[in-house]
Formats: sequence, C-alpha cells, structure tokens
Amino acid sequence: MAIEDRERIIIPDESGEEHLFEVLFTFDVDDTDDSYMVVVPVEQLEADEQEVFAFRFEEKEDDDLTLYQVESDQEWEMIEEMLNTFEAGELE
Repeated sequence: MAIEDRERIIIPDESGEEHLFEVLFTFDVDDTDDSYMVVVPVEQLEADEQEVFAFRFEEKEDDDLTLYQVESDQEWEMIEEMLNTFEAGELE
C-alpha cells in the first residue's frame, strides 16, 4: 500500500477536539478475535520522529469504529512486535 493510499481517520481527544490521523496498519489476533490499529498524527508524517498511537477497535456494520485504549502489557508487547515488523518493511 502506497503512503498516499493509506486511510485517514479523525479521533476526538478528551476535550472533544478532533485530530486527523493516518492509519499505518491494522492487524487481527486470531486467538482473541481482537483487532488493532496503529496510527500517527497527520501533522507528524514528515517529521523525523513520530508519536505512534495504538488502539484495539471494533468495526460496526455501518463502518463506524469504536476505539479502546490498550491497557495490558501483553497487548503492548504484541503491538510493539508488529510495529517493529512494520518498520522493518515486512508489513504492507
């Protein structure tokens, strides 16, 4: 997937202010049927260092997403492993 083909989503913060993010990749975990999304703020796309965010998500039938914060160390370890794979160019 070329960078210009990546999906962008709007995520509101705690105060309701909306922020535009680019989806780096998503992945599913077969054992738990959970889906995860890794995103970066659009304004940081060209920066040398980017702040990466990860969420567990559920997609509804009407294409509406519900995002959940990742809380367990096990989930973070899995996300970090996938991020390392992505950065190594092994994911598209």
